[in-house]
Amino acid sequence: MTIYPHFYLAIALIVLVSCTSSENSPKSQSNNNQLNSAQKEVTLEQNFQIAMGQTIYVPVYSHIYYEDRQKILNLAATLSIRNTDLTNSIIITSVRYYDSNGKLVKQYLDRPIQLDALASDDFFVNRTDTSGGFGANFVVEWIAQTQVSEPIVEAVMIATESQQGVSFVSPGKVIKNQPNNQSLSPKQGT
Repeated sequence: MTIYPHFYLAIALIVLVSCTSSENSPKSQSNNNQLNSAQKEVTLEQNFQIAMGQTIYVPVYSHIYYEDRQKILNLAATLSIRNTDLTNSIIITSVRYYDSNGKLVKQYLDRPIQLDALASDDFFVNRTDTSGGFGANFVVEWIAQTQVSEPIVEAVMIATESQQGVSFVSPGKVIKNQPNNQSLSPKQGT
């Protein structure tokens, strides 16, 4: 009869040790502290030759209306930039977020970043950030030293509330192409 209390005590210790060790495992901590490895800041020299590049407009919705515009559902937005070239990198020179009135809300890059072949990067607008309004947008500028496959630039909006969820994708539209074989101007090189 005295074996049962010791048995229960042993089971409790096993459960306690297994819970504690799983909380401190490297897997759970590495996800929280992981940096975006796609962002490699670069310094562009003044003699950098641009073989191609674009300015891309991406519509973003910080909220949508429902129930005859009587209610608003705030949305989180993720801007995704994907280098589709199999062998060459591209350089993202600017990622700017504008509100419905065309006013700059946030500049996401302090310096240009390089996206290696088939790499991607993302930029996030929190669901609680409604500064952009219904007609918010991103303007993304990229360049490359060689002819490359054009990147895919799009925004994904999502919200969940109660037992319902809404998500949709908004593709980017090229609004300007960089001229070929253009040298970088002094203000572009940082």
